Amino acid sequence: MRAHLTALLAVSSLALAPLAIAKEGNATAAEATAMVKKGVAFIKANGKDKGFAEITNKAGQFNDRDLYLVVYGLDGVVHAHGANEKMVGKNLIELKDVDGKAFVKERVELAQSKGTFWQDYKFTNPVTKKIEPKSMYCEKLNDAVVCGGIYK
Repeated sequence: MRAHLTALLAVSSLALAPLAIAKEGNATAAEATAMVKKGVAFIKANGKDKGFAEITNKAGQFNDRDLYLVVYGLDGVVHAHGANEKMVGKNLIELKDVDGKAFVKERVELAQSKGTFWQDYKFTNPVTKKIEPKSMYCEKLNDAVVCGGIYK
């Protein structure tokens, strides 16, 4: 009986291993913070046009697994989006997540009041294509806010 139970546990853990590996493959809060800081530095060093283009480039340096950067103007207009270039130029100030949270409006308000912050909402994970809880680290940069987030 004990041997049977041990074998069952071994098989079960093998079956669940891909789930654990996938979860472990997600970006961390430290990686998100570092990428935002790197993005801010890149924009400062190279200018908005080159910076926003590099952030929007899916094959660029600001896209890693489920971690990518986005840049919003303080009016809610997307200046750069590492997961969906079709969003660039759109005003998303009224965009809400599945729970009805106006996260872009909140993000702009937090940028104006705090400058640097974490924000929680729900968004589609580009890797899993599922809506998941997300925490976004953001830093205000002049008239914009640069953000990168982690899926929980």
